[in-house]
Amino acid sequence: MNQNKYPWVKELGCKPCCELKPKIKIKNLSLSYGKRQIFEDINLEINTGCVTGIIGPSACGKSSFISCLNRMIEVVPSAKVSGDVLIDGKSIFDSRLDLNELRKKVGIVFQEPTPLPLSIESNIILPLKEHKFDHISERVEKALRDVGLWNEVKNILKEPANYLSGGQKQRLCMARTIALGPEIILMDEPCSSLDPISTDVVEKLIHDLKGKYTIIIITHNLAQARRVCDFVATFWYDGEKEIGQIIEFGRCIDIFENPKNKIVQDYVGGLKG
Repeated sequence: MNQNKYPWVKELGCKPCCELKPKIKIKNLSLSYGKRQIFEDINLEINTGCVTGIIGPSACGKSSFISCLNRMIEVVPSAKVSGDVLIDGKSIFDSRLDLNELRKKVGIVFQEPTPLPLSIESNIILPLKEHKFDHISERVEKALRDVGLWNEVKNILKEPANYLSGGQKQRLCMARTIALGPEIILMDEPCSSLDPISTDVVEKLIHDLKGKYTIIIITHNLAQARRVCDFVATFWYDGEKEIGQIIEFGRCIDIFENPKNKIVQDYVGGLKG
C-alpha cells in the first residue's frame, strides 16, 4: 500500500483506535418486502467510534440493512422488519421512541450527492431550523469546518449548492448530517460517483471523523474498505434461499489477510464477485 498517498493508514486496514465497546447491537434482524425475504437473522455489534465497512455483491440487502438502523426503511410500504436494534442499550423500535430524535442521532449520507436546490448555507440551515436548533450560524460554520469545506465556500455561501463540484457536494451533504449532532453516521457508497481525487478527500475526512462518530459505510470498493475501515462485515446470498446474510465479520486486517470463509477468501482475492 502506498503509505505516502494514504498517510493515515498505519497498516493494511486501519488499526482500530476506537473504543471497543458496542454502540449498536443488532439482534436477529430480518427484513422482507411483501413475500420476498431480503435478509434474515442478522446479528452484529458495531463498536463505538469505529468505522465498520459493509461489503459484498449488489442486491444482497446492504442498503436495506442500514436503512433499518434509523428506520428509514419504514418509508417502503411493503417493508416488514423483525428482530431488534439496540443503540446504547435502547431499542429503536420502542413505541415510546421519538423518531425525529432517532434520525438526528443516526444520520445518513447517500450514494449520490443530494444537495437541496438551495444555497450552500441553506442546505444546512433548513434542517437545523426544522429541528429547532439554536445558534444556527455557528453550527453551519462548525459543520463546514468539520468536513474541510469552510475555506472553500465561506465567500460563496449564498450561491446555489449545485455550483459545487461532486466532491464538494458530498462533503456538503456530510456537513448537513453532522450539523444535527448525530452520534452515528451511515454512509451508502459515498464515493461511488466521485473521481479519484475527490474520493481521497472523502476518505481522509472519514478517517478524521472516526472517534467522534460511529460510522458504518457500504462500499463495493474493496481497496477503499482496506483503507478506511476498522471492522468489516461481508454480506452474501444464502446459496439455496437467495436471502442476504452476514457470512463473516471481523477486524479489517483479518478479513483481508486471513478470512475464514472460503467465499470471502475468493471475494477479497478477486476470484469471486
